[in-house]
Amino acid sequence: MATIEEILRLPLSELKSKFIDQGQVAPARLLDALEADGRRGVRDLAARVRLKQRQNRSESTRLRRMLENEVSLWAQGIGLIAGVDEAGVGPMAGPVVAGAVVLPHDYRLRELDDSKRLDETTRDRLAVQIKSDSIAWAIGISEVEEIDKINIYRAGLLAMRRAVEALAVRPEFILVDARTIPECGIPQKGIIRGDQKSASIAAASIIAKTTRDAMMMELDLKYPGYGLAEHKGYATPAHFLALRELGALPIHRRSYRPVREVLGLEPVQAALFGDG
Repeated sequence: MATIEEILRLPLSELKSKFIDQGQVAPARLLDALEADGRRGVRDLAARVRLKQRQNRSESTRLRRMLENEVSLWAQGIGLIAGVDEAGVGPMAGPVVAGAVVLPHDYRLRELDDSKRLDETTRDRLAVQIKSDSIAWAIGISEVEEIDKINIYRAGLLAMRRAVEALAVRPEFILVDARTIPECGIPQKGIIRGDQKSASIAAASIIAKTTRDAMMMELDLKYPGYGLAEHKGYATPAHFLALRELGALPIHRRSYRPVREVLGLEPVQAALFGDG
């Protein structure tokens, strides 16, 4: 192992590569020496390393807190815990999609969070990692016809139940964002803002969101001109304009007010909008 003196003789570019790009841990003595170095670039590097260490500690604390529900269940001998969440409550078009994920014990994936708090690139990257790392994952879908028949709230629950049933393993407990799944037969707990408080639910929210987004991008190829790849079926000004100018598609939800207006139908009192 190199001594502090040997490390200090390295070029600045190599120091940056080690302690910023590769994320190697810099001992406190080394940082003290870097901060006392006569080269301004080296001192600036020390400041960046200090900042990164603080960010890493903060992220580690956040991820630990996101596992509190899971850790409590693991401590009770419950091994297989599924997080469940859905995406697509609010859009005027397309299905509602649920994700179910069973994570390994003490799973900590940097940046894991509620899918709505992540940009598209980060979501897609994390989804690939979650699918690779998880004990099991699955999706469940409720199509537009079901949404219109039983309403979006029940359709979301149906999609979540289907996601759980599609898992390759049967979970011993389920953590769900904000509600519980009827006719499920597995012990469960609804957690308000669960996609921000539970790693398992956050992982499920990412799987649900990325899966639904991919489906909407495929539908954009089938139905060009509506901008489905951009707005994913949500009620944006561009979507309203396309709906009025081009008419309603088979994938538009007839129980939603703007769609009914275009079709000249009476409002449905139970029509719901959301942010899922």
